[in-house]
Amino acid sequence: MAKEIPEKNPLPSFVIITGLSGSGMSSATNAFEDLGYFCVDNLPLTMLSTFARLLVPNEEEVAAIEKAALVINIRERHFLSEFPGELKKLSRKNLTPHVVFFEASDDVLQRRFSETRRPHPADTGKGLLASIRAEKKAMREIRLLADLIIDSSEHTVHTLRRLLVEKFSSSSEASPLKVQIVSFGHKYGNPRDLDLLFDVRHLPNPYFDKSLKELSGENPKIIKFLEKFDEVRETIGRFSDMLVYLLPFYQREGKSYLTIGIGCTGGKHRSVMVANKLRDDLKKADFSVSVVHRDMQK
Repeated sequence: MAKEIPEKNPLPSFVIITGLSGSGMSSATNAFEDLGYFCVDNLPLTMLSTFARLLVPNEEEVAAIEKAALVINIRERHFLSEFPGELKKLSRKNLTPHVVFFEASDDVLQRRFSETRRPHPADTGKGLLASIRAEKKAMREIRLLADLIIDSSEHTVHTLRRLLVEKFSSSSEASPLKVQIVSFGHKYGNPRDLDLLFDVRHLPNPYFDKSLKELSGENPKIIKFLEKFDEVRETIGRFSDMLVYLLPFYQREGKSYLTIGIGCTGGKHRSVMVANKLRDDLKKADFSVSVVHRDMQK
């Protein structure tokens, strides 16, 4: 069995990611980037020792790179024959990378390659399953060198990221969830790439008051007008409660950014006021929040 990272040991500053094609190495690289590692994909083995020197402190006891994660796999043509020897070279220089080996079941790897329609790097014309099994056999010795073996068969991209965060971060999450609230007018079209959308066209509309029509939702007169209605206060309260409940789940699933749309008819009054109130409520709940008023000036 591969060794686990002891809880009391310092987290590794030098990680080599390897394993079977289609087993999740690319997803792992994204997770390590979120954890603050300098990541390099498909580094040539001839460059390994040279790169590793960047992790060695200089005379001022400062390393050029504090922590790095490198992906080296079977696509590197000298990998199988030279990788063990390169690890020994690093060891002689007091550099010991933490090797993480990714694998998955034959069925899962078949499905992943079928879905992406990418050719398997070990394909010799005998079919996908034969290629997967050939690579698995060829990688046996590399697998034995691993400090940690991760079977990604039952993992999604999100659960795999969570596993890596738990093992390679001193905190429960790599970085805080960044929330952006976008107010907009439905008559100008919905913003792209919204994760959540709240429609506030059911709220009283200041547009029909001649003294308020030209003001924006940031104006104290608009705010006072809207806040006098029970349905406005209750709508904002319910939206806030729901978001405070939901956002930790998005963060747990590995989402770094979340965009929330607040839409009214023209994007000038109600959506602006509600977006600002939600921002204030979420900041009080210790979330990182910003607001963009897309259509307020139209």
